[in-house]
Amino acid sequence: QVQLVESGGGLVQPGGSLRLSCAASGSIFSSHVMGWYRQAPGKQRELVATLTSGGNTYYADSVKGRFTISRDNAKNTVYLQMNSLNAEDTAVYYCRAYGGKDYWGQGTQVTVSS
Repeated sequence: QVQLVESGGGLVQPGGSLRLSCAASGSIFSSHVMGWYRQAPGKQRELVATLTSGGNTYYADSVKGRFTISRDNAKNTVYLQMNSLNAEDTAVYYCRAYGGKDYWGQGTQVTVSS
């Protein structure tokens, strides 16, 4: 059973930056797609970005050019660098690994507010 643990969320002012981390308990990057999702209050969970085992990335239009997904294979960790944050980015951010099995982290809160 793989565990995913997110960290790095918090309160940030509009225009600021945060880097989220997702630490996996095992080496899964070669067999799973890694993704970041978010869920704002009263809204459905939505896809933010994905990173395949081959290094291909996908970004939702709403974050394209502002967010970057990356990974450190040695640390079994996926990152989401978030720049130019605005209030619409406020949500709980979840890490997901899927492909063989489907794993989710517990989420980390990101609040963008002045």
